[in-house]
Amino acid sequence: MAFLLQFFILLPILGFLVILLIPEKKEILISWTCFGFVGLHFILAIGFIADWLFNGHPELNLKDIVLLHAADYEFLIDFYFDGITAVYLLVGSILTFLVTVYSRYYLHREDGYKRFFTTILFFYMGYNITIFSGNFETLFIGWEILGISSFLLIAFYRNKYLPVKNAVKVFSVYRIGDVGLLLAMWMSHHLWHENVTFIELGDYARVHEHLQTHSLIGVFISLMILASASAKSAQLPFSSWLPRAMEGPTPSSAIFYGSLAVHLGVFLLLRTFPFWEQQTSVRILIAVIGLTTTIVASGIARVQSSIKAQIAYASIAQIGLMFIEVAAGLESLALFHFAGNAFLRTYQLLVSPSVVSYLIREQFYTFYKTQRSVEDFIPKKLAYTFYMLGIKEWNLDSMMYRYLWNPVKWLGNRLNFFTLNRLLFVFVPFYLIGLFCLYNREIIPESISAYLPVTFSFTALVLVMKSFTKRKRARVAWLLTIMNHFFVVLAISFNETFNYSQGLLYLSGVFVAGVTGFVCLSRLKFIEKSINLQQFHGYSKKHPKLAFVFLLACLGVSGFPITPTFIGEDLMFSHIHENQAILALFTSLSFIIDGLAIIRIYARIFLGPYEKSMYEMAYRSY
Repeated sequence: MAFLLQFFILLPILGFLVILLIPEKKEILISWTCFGFVGLHFILAIGFIADWLFNGHPELNLKDIVLLHAADYEFLIDFYFDGITAVYLLVGSILTFLVTVYSRYYLHREDGYKRFFTTILFFYMGYNITIFSGNFETLFIGWEILGISSFLLIAFYRNKYLPVKNAVKVFSVYRIGDVGLLLAMWMSHHLWHENVTFIELGDYARVHEHLQTHSLIGVFISLMILASASAKSAQLPFSSWLPRAMEGPTPSSAIFYGSLAVHLGVFLLLRTFPFWEQQTSVRILIAVIGLTTTIVASGIARVQSSIKAQIAYASIAQIGLMFIEVAAGLESLALFHFAGNAFLRTYQLLVSPSVVSYLIREQFYTFYKTQRSVEDFIPKKLAYTFYMLGIKEWNLDSMMYRYLWNPVKWLGNRLNFFTLNRLLFVFVPFYLIGLFCLYNREIIPESISAYLPVTFSFTALVLVMKSFTKRKRARVAWLLTIMNHFFVVLAISFNETFNYSQGLLYLSGVFVAGVTGFVCLSRLKFIEKSINLQQFHGYSKKHPKLAFVFLLACLGVSGFPITPTFIGEDLMFSHIHENQAILALFTSLSFIIDGLAIIRIYARIFLGPYEKSMYEMAYRSY
């Protein structure tokens, strides 16, 4: 039975590729193709689960592809199937099938009809890779695909300002979750000295033996997993992104943010539960985060004027309860709760346009007396305080800006001395000096050599911070992100276990994608004259092919699984020693800000209202 697992991944990939070949104007063929592949996936899921249950529901594991093998490192694609995967597969296949049928009519004659269905299949591919993942590496591939498909679905109405702005905002939170997983994988290498699979995490004796002597490492890994789960499932302090994600089409909001993707944080906690099961402090922290999120989100949901925002916060509150259930070890209850919440939120979001029109009619023709509720027994001053906090969404959005992004922007703006000439005549020679020190380490004093990794990693962070805040010259911002990767590899190369061929593997993807992106920007600069980053230009309207090629270049530079750079990211962290916390911090921050800088360049240049249009563009999508 295990060999069938790969077909659940291949079907969405095949559907995605087939639709790419269909002309955009053939709506019926596009929708029926998507409907056919998703329906076949649904039938396969039903039959597979029935057969799996009939045969005693065994745990299935399939080590499919080894992408890279080194002396002490193996990057492999591993698929795993158990009861958790079965529930997520069944719910996901049913809801994706229903939403696909709904979307065939809902998006009729919508600009971007083909783009919507290809993105949905792209998302479904990432969802299946995630739930079938048998190790952190495979899960991270699906995690990354979900992140970029989320960005594309929110920014579906790409000629409007607010959907694009919110897409960038959501992607920034997802990036934090990505790095949380990377850091968990980094420390797992030092704990297990191999790429451990989830089926091995279920071995209580082995986990207990390793954690007895490395308890702090175990806590660190658990906290990074919790950070990733909280970011993906919109738990505090990341809750404000989910309502902003509702700017996309209603079907994508239903399947992505109402039912499937938003519950993958719960999936991550369930999948890794055997690892942190004995860490009482971590279980208490998960429960506290879940309880606090439930209370805060419930209050916010009650005062929202937008029906989509109300559903979003109601879903966040229920996921908070699931966090409590997982922390308490109630796996079956959490899975049942997930299924019920997913079906309910999908239904609510799909009928929300009709409900709004019904409510507008009812308020004109029907009068209901105000009913007493629990709020009537709360002191008025306290009730008004909670009401104002709910209206302001507890200032969660402004807190993220104030304590996370604004300090980065402030530091980046202090680096105004960056120009193209200084980039070439200061940092390029500095990099060459670093290469000289690397290949002649025997003549470098030990007291100096010990500080070189941190020095070069800090330089990489400075470069990408400036790229993130660069306003005028897009090509300079792009070059800064490329140089960031080169300095990261240089910093880690000073560790004695590092293999230079692995650094070249990492930089090969960065170099090819970087050159491609720079050529695209230069071509656009020649045609349009202005490609600054001070506003949204919306050039995808006039140059769709150039926008697509540049998006692929952005994905390649940011470590998306289409180039060797993706494997290289995990390789880089595997060579950072467990006592090099500062190096790991600078490297992880570089990866976070690098992804944000790249997606910001793409969004500012190719998305948003077309600046040369004679017509006014809508501010938001609903």
